[in-house]
Amino acid sequence: MRKSGSFLAWCVIFFALTAWGEALAGPWNQLSPQEQQILTPHKERWDQLSPDRQERLRREAERWQRMTPEERKQAEERYKRWQGLAPQEKEAIRQHYRDFRKLPPEEQEKIRRGSKRFEEMPPQQREQLREQWQKTGPPEHRNFRRR
Repeated sequence: MRKSGSFLAWCVIFFALTAWGEALAGPWNQLSPQEQQILTPHKERWDQLSPDRQERLRREAERWQRMTPEERKQAEERYKRWQGLAPQEKEAIRQHYRDFRKLPPEEQEKIRRGSKRFEEMPPQQREQLREQWQKTGPPEHRNFRRR
């Protein structure tokens, strides 16, 4: 009896979340003009996208609208760099991200602080650290080249 009650609870949660996701998503003509402008690349296949995918795209469009012009420029540059990566490089980055997400929050924050300090360094100092890391870091990082 307990198993069927647990199963029933999961079913109710699943269908409630599905209905909620569908309520947030909707036809193209229900998007705001700003959302339509940002999401134009998805217009032709919008109705074929899952409600979950539509909602994620809407959230990203909202985030894009809140960005400053400088933040948008940086995001576009990162996207162009990403597009230029080989599939193996993309997969390695995805794996590093998955590994990072498995770390305890304190470790994640420590890494974020270190990354922020690194980015705030003058370019010459960052390059010196990169060179030092390539010489003394783990073998898998010795051939790493920054694009």
